[in-house]
Amino acid sequence: MGRGRVELKRIENKINRQVTFAKRRNGLLKKAYELSVLCDAEVALIVFSNRGKLYEFCSSNSMLKTLERYQKCSYGAVEVSRPGKELESSYREYLKLKGRFESLQQTQRNLLGEDLGPLSSKELEQLERQLEASLKQVRGTKTQYMLDQLAELQNKEHMLLEANRSLTVKLDEISSRNQFRWEGGEQSMGYAPHHAHSQGFFQQLDCNPTLQIGYNVGVSEQMNTTNHAPQVNGFIPGWML
Repeated sequence: MGRGRVELKRIENKINRQVTFAKRRNGLLKKAYELSVLCDAEVALIVFSNRGKLYEFCSSNSMLKTLERYQKCSYGAVEVSRPGKELESSYREYLKLKGRFESLQQTQRNLLGEDLGPLSSKELEQLERQLEASLKQVRGTKTQYMLDQLAELQNKEHMLLEANRSLTVKLDEISSRNQFRWEGGEQSMGYAPHHAHSQGFFQQLDCNPTLQIGYNVGVSEQMNTTNHAPQVNGFIPGWML
């Protein structure tokens, strides 16, 4: 009994789909190889899986060379089949752009003072007017630039003067504050009245002007008495020996 005809539709089962893809991919690569060997044909096969994995086969040494050959054969025929009118219009546009470019180059050389021999007197006058207008515009731009810089510098100068003025005012306030504190301190101390009061407070005491530090008066009197004793009795005390 023969196999039934397989209906071509997407396989819903993921595992069966992967198994079928692997089998048919290997079979397709095998058929491409057999075709290239049996028929001496240049075969290139490219397969991408649903996950983006690449499988390829090329009978030649390089896949890029085969793709370049395919591109030349596919798109070269399209270029050859273009109508002649389109090519003629493109060529005329090219000639027009080329002439304009050469004219601009000649004008630039003339503005730089080169190749002025072929010009007529009217052309030279027109060139002179163009140069004068360009020079006037350049000078005006330069003057405006210098004026802008001058205005910016004046603004900076004004800001610096304001900052200097504010600093001067603050410095004067601090100086006057310190002077006020100094004068107030002198008035609170009162040097002259205090000196007079100290003279009235300290009074002279009645005492022996001889400075005796650590000297006992009773011991001194005993020593004086003892010193006079030998003069009377002719006896020297033991502490003098």
